[in-house]
Amino acid sequence: MLIIFSFKTKKLITEIKEILFENLHQKIISVEPLSGGDINFVYKCILDNQTVVIKINDKDLYPEMFEKEKLGLELLAESPFLIPKVVSVGQKNKTSYMILEYISKEKPLNWELFGRNLAFLHKINKDTFGLNHDNYIGSIQQINKSKDNWIDFYVENRILYLIEKATNKGIMDCQSSKKIESLCKKIESIIPKKKSSLLHGDLWSGNLISDPEGNPALIDPAVYFGHSDVDWAMLHLFGNPPRHAIDSYSEIIPIDYNWKDSLEIHQLYPLLVHLILFGKGYYESVMKIINKYS
Repeated sequence: MLIIFSFKTKKLITEIKEILFENLHQKIISVEPLSGGDINFVYKCILDNQTVVIKINDKDLYPEMFEKEKLGLELLAESPFLIPKVVSVGQKNKTSYMILEYISKEKPLNWELFGRNLAFLHKINKDTFGLNHDNYIGSIQQINKSKDNWIDFYVENRILYLIEKATNKGIMDCQSSKKIESLCKKIESIIPKKKSSLLHGDLWSGNLISDPEGNPALIDPAVYFGHSDVDWAMLHLFGNPPRHAIDSYSEIIPIDYNWKDSLEIHQLYPLLVHLILFGKGYYESVMKIINKYS
């Protein structure tokens, strides 16, 4: 198996070098794998005049994934966050690729600045909830069909959509899915009403990095216009943002008194995503929230 893996890796590196030269016409000094990519192969590439990141995948597995990611990064670039510039998106043989600016991670994140930047991101508003195209969260297609109110959008395009997927995969039984469907009828009384805000959509700590000065940068988005608590819910689910990040955010966008309840309900979506992608280890976490609010 090691020999086969080494052969495949060597072949992939060769293809990456060909893609880089065809797009950038520079001498390639090194190609090194980066950690954290569950869906794509991700490499840091040092060239003569610049350093870039290249993301690689089978073009038939996830159609237009990188094109959708490019659109998401362009939307996020309207905020004060640092966003890696997209150098190129394309296909070569059976491979899809995206070449991005490399952001060096050398200093701890400035959390106070992060909180302010997130507030300004969330102040990019729209009249409806959703987006004019679907995209991906992980390897799951994310449905962004527009709705006039958040509850309808969240219930139909997020919770019920994934419940059906989980049930079809046999990782959720009918009794549990019915319990979740019942909770969906109560969600409106739990979640405070807010304007539609531009969201990163997959804002866990691995998608939040900093440049050499500690300025916050966002990568790997799953953008759409939605409820601003969604981004905070993800951050709290897979991390623990410090209090001063929340305080600096609330100076610009006040936080509601029942924020914790809203966060837990909004954590259902990423937990269901992880349940589908990674299996029953996330089932108990899903049902804990369901049972608490049922």
